[in-house]
Amino acid sequence: MNAPPMPPGYGRGFPQGAQRSPATPRRGPQAPGGAMPVPMPQHAMPPQYMAPQRNLQHQNDAALRRGRKPTDKNIPDGVKDVIVGEGVQQYKSLRDLEKRLDAAIVRKRLDIQDSISKTVKKYRTMRIWVSNTVEGQPWQTGQNGAIPGTTPGSGRYKVQIEGRLLDDDSDLAASDSEGEDNAQENGDAMEEDGADGKKSASKRSKQRFSQFFKTITIDFDKPPSTSSDETKTITWAKPQLPQNTANLPPNADFDSIQFSRATQENLNVTVSLVRDETPERYKLSKELAEVLDVEEETRSGIVLGIWDYIRAMGLQEDEEKRLVRCDDRLRAIFGRDQMFFPQIPESIGPHTSPLDPIKLPYTIRVDEEFHKDPTPTVYDIQVAVEDPLRSKMLALTQNPQYTAGMRQITQLDDQVALIVQALTHSRAKHSFFTALSKDPAAFVRRWINSQRRDLETILGEATRGGGEDASGPEFRRGGSDSVWDTVVAHEAVRYMLAKPEAVMGR
Repeated sequence: MNAPPMPPGYGRGFPQGAQRSPATPRRGPQAPGGAMPVPMPQHAMPPQYMAPQRNLQHQNDAALRRGRKPTDKNIPDGVKDVIVGEGVQQYKSLRDLEKRLDAAIVRKRLDIQDSISKTVKKYRTMRIWVSNTVEGQPWQTGQNGAIPGTTPGSGRYKVQIEGRLLDDDSDLAASDSEGEDNAQENGDAMEEDGADGKKSASKRSKQRFSQFFKTITIDFDKPPSTSSDETKTITWAKPQLPQNTANLPPNADFDSIQFSRATQENLNVTVSLVRDETPERYKLSKELAEVLDVEEETRSGIVLGIWDYIRAMGLQEDEEKRLVRCDDRLRAIFGRDQMFFPQIPESIGPHTSPLDPIKLPYTIRVDEEFHKDPTPTVYDIQVAVEDPLRSKMLALTQNPQYTAGMRQITQLDDQVALIVQALTHSRAKHSFFTALSKDPAAFVRRWINSQRRDLETILGEATRGGGEDASGPEFRRGGSDSVWDTVVAHEAVRYMLAKPEAVMGR
């Protein structure tokens, strides 16, 4: 039965009848004019795969070059005997010092990275000045007989809330006097700061007032003589930023906030500040606060505190360490006698609540008597800031000079390895010529026999892999200078005696 014809352009492979294993001997001469195998067609590589292929080739070449580079930086044995002076001993001392120094640097870098990963908060004092100015009031325009509230809009006030971090206690008095001066400048401190930011940049901290709070709310007391628009709550909220974004937009990065409205009467307001901390702290319940001995803590701090309490009180089960026996305090928190430790983070939610906002009461004064000698209302609050050492340690780990220094050290190590390799070659040459000079005839015979054995091994003609059949003259000669009194022979005999079959044979 004839096979169906192949379609045109079909790539033929090697004929099945023509295939032969390389180990199979040929049976007679090949018939002339035999069919030659048709090679498979070669397809062009798509362009999008050419660049990655070249990059992979470069990476393989770089890996091969690194594999061929010498890495041994230890002085070879025997060099000390032929070197004049104490150079070898000094080099070994330097190598030992380098190892200790490298170990200390690696340990210190690990300590720094561990410290950076831990969120350590410091608390500093922020001083807040709340002041207000007025314009168009009846006592300013000469309309002292006007009835308050009858001409709304004729008198206005402007309130300024400004906050700055205090560096230390020595700056309290200076900052206080500076705040009073700012309060007497008709509320123009924010405009001046925007127009001449360089003037006050040196006096201000890098972390500005708005960076510490999520929202700032001004709530008004509502006297019956004022309209609803004049006492409507004012709220500023920090915009939501993507993760790993530290810089705020210009409209949300400020040291002072201002607002202005119309009124001719004194008003009582409350400034509410909601703190913005990362990680967020929570207010603890009474039961949880008794265990941790704090009233505010982060979630990770709560879990670590409970773990420390469990270990201190010995509440772990003996067989199952994850199982915790709850004492009276833990039972009041979790409501059970036993609990698995992995369930603790999700069980502390009912005992935590957001921190209460910071409330600052203030009275907006529009009367003439107050503004004869106006004084701002000053508050000192505690805010959480990053540990200043953390930024310095982070700068150490990201210092570009460290990478350049490590690259230079690697180059020096490569040069040292090349020098040690050259010393090894020189030591081999020295040993060769020294042995040749002591007994040229015997050395040449040993060297020729060694070369002959190597050649027999390469050609596959050696009787036992290297010609070690004890037929050479050097194997027939004994004594202290023979081949049998060498380290290699001793190691070979020891290795043979250590074999189990050698023991069984005896």
